[in-house]
Amino acid sequence: MKFTIEKVCGKARAARFSTDHGVVQTPIFMPVGTLGSVKGVFHNQLAEDIKAQIILGNTYHLYLRPGRETLEMAGGLHKFSAWDRPILTDSGGFQVFSLADCRKITEEGCRFSSHIDGSKHLFTPENVVDTQRIIGADIMMAFDECPPGTAEYKYAEKSLDLTNRWLERCFNQYEKSAPKYGHYQSLFPIVQGVTYPDLRVKSAEFVQQFGADGYAIGGLAVGEPAPMMYEMIEVVNGVLPEDKPRYLMGVGTPVNLLEAIERGVDMFDCVMPTRNGRNGMLFTSEGIINIRNEKWKNDFTPIDTAGVSFVDCTYTKAYLRHLSIAGEMLASQIASIHNLAFYLWLVGEARNQIICGTFAEWKTVMVEKLQRRL
Repeated sequence: MKFTIEKVCGKARAARFSTDHGVVQTPIFMPVGTLGSVKGVFHNQLAEDIKAQIILGNTYHLYLRPGRETLEMAGGLHKFSAWDRPILTDSGGFQVFSLADCRKITEEGCRFSSHIDGSKHLFTPENVVDTQRIIGADIMMAFDECPPGTAEYKYAEKSLDLTNRWLERCFNQYEKSAPKYGHYQSLFPIVQGVTYPDLRVKSAEFVQQFGADGYAIGGLAVGEPAPMMYEMIEVVNGVLPEDKPRYLMGVGTPVNLLEAIERGVDMFDCVMPTRNGRNGMLFTSEGIINIRNEKWKNDFTPIDTAGVSFVDCTYTKAYLRHLSIAGEMLASQIASIHNLAFYLWLVGEARNQIICGTFAEWKTVMVEKLQRRL
């Protein structure tokens, strides 16, 4: 993977990285396609209308369904899902560890019960790397433990030490194995440490020994206050190398993205655009719309006159509200497409402002607008 920084504005970076499935311009938001699909959105819409450059799949869910055998027979997730652009896979660690009542963590790995049928499984650093090889992701994540944001120091320290030992095993397996489908695959370590600066520094220093193509920041947006999240980002990015991409996992709101970009983050993913869209929340450059509110019942203006997706000028607020109140599937699709297109526009515009040297001023104005309730 080649990572090139094109312009810096403060700590914000406009850059690009190359994969065998295409070049990605950063800052970038990755739509979440947990099972190999972004809910309710066709791939041609993702590529052409939403302008997604890379999407995310989840190792835990893909391992359970459709399973490693099917994915390997299909030639990997790119061919299985007919998506020919880059894919990043989360290791599944967050999903496994969210199953607090049906999993057991040991030095070996994590034993857990499937949320689908209760069947028993074991994830180890080695077989998680192997599974991501089979999925065929362009960027793979190391297997880690993700403690809650409220974890006490002793637990956080013990968890980080385990994550570091697992990371060594992940890279040993990564170096011994090879891609199955002829394209290069990167492996990113994940910086953990909850909200303890010394643990975050320890983790950020430790992961650099592997000379990875990029680095992920995990364990944030899991219950800690937003100012604390921003502080941890600053701590970590003060240690991580400047010549590699930085990926903030599972974050977040439009404001979170801009605050993190200002602190030197390059890559993001989050379920919020689609999940909140399915519940009637629309993000716009002028603020947040709850389309289910009575005030939109007879509003026949376009969904978003400043929007960049075809849905924004095709459908009215009144029509989308009607669909949402009626529980029509099309409401979720329209809202998801709008929100994803907005997120991709937002990071794209952030990139433009960085290149122009006006990011800080633009960001200040945008943050105020993005928090409005319309």
